[in-house]
Amino acid sequence: MIDVRDRSAACPAQGKQGDAMPEPRTFTEQNPIRVFLLDDHEVVRRGLVDLLDAEPDISVIGDAGTVDQALVRGPALRPDVAVLDVRLPDGDGISVCRELRSQMPELACLMLTSFDDEEALLDAIMAGASGYVLKQIKGSDLVSAVRTVASGQSMLDPATTARLMRSLRADPADTGSPAVPSELASLSPRERDILALIGEGLTNREIGKKLYLSEKTVKNHISRLLAKLGVQRRVQAAVLASHLEQPESGEHRHG
Repeated sequence: MIDVRDRSAACPAQGKQGDAMPEPRTFTEQNPIRVFLLDDHEVVRRGLVDLLDAEPDISVIGDAGTVDQALVRGPALRPDVAVLDVRLPDGDGISVCRELRSQMPELACLMLTSFDDEEALLDAIMAGASGYVLKQIKGSDLVSAVRTVASGQSMLDPATTARLMRSLRADPADTGSPAVPSELASLSPRERDILALIGEGLTNREIGKKLYLSEKTVKNHISRLLAKLGVQRRVQAAVLASHLEQPESGEHRHG
């Protein structure tokens, strides 16, 4: 269960967005973070409402217990953040994230799950989710995670992410989901270098200076690598890159 008593702060993921957004979004008591909840357990939804509504800068504007309800209510309410249960009786929160974000590109989705599932984590990242946390998270940490994703940053469960990145570095033949390593393997050495620098939070101009490339050339490389990785947002690539141990130039693993 979510412990609402502990007030220790959560730490956002290390990855930065670079120049994906002009500046972080800010919220106040007068302009609170508008949150929408999706969970099939009413008790969980009530607990989340009590937890989040207790914060002056957060307002729960609606909730749903099924995928169908979420797809109808979410777009009508226009939330800033959607807290979505990953596993639902009539579908999954990841597809809800993808669908809601297709209608509301600025929406930040925070995936909440009881399962420590690296495949679901990767699916969530590829669907455009800004964060993925376990239901065992402390109440105060969940509040911090909502604020983090609302501001435009990413928030991921460190243990799950570390295992995911180990699987990305592993030989595709030794993993249960070979698609991701093959996508990463499709990147050229230059694209891998740029991906690593995106993960460090560098802008196109800064990447160009570091690699002695024009800003336009960097932009073209980034467009190609995003397409190869199957992601639409620079921050999604940064989330992957920020946790992936990048080899030095010229020492890329061949596979």
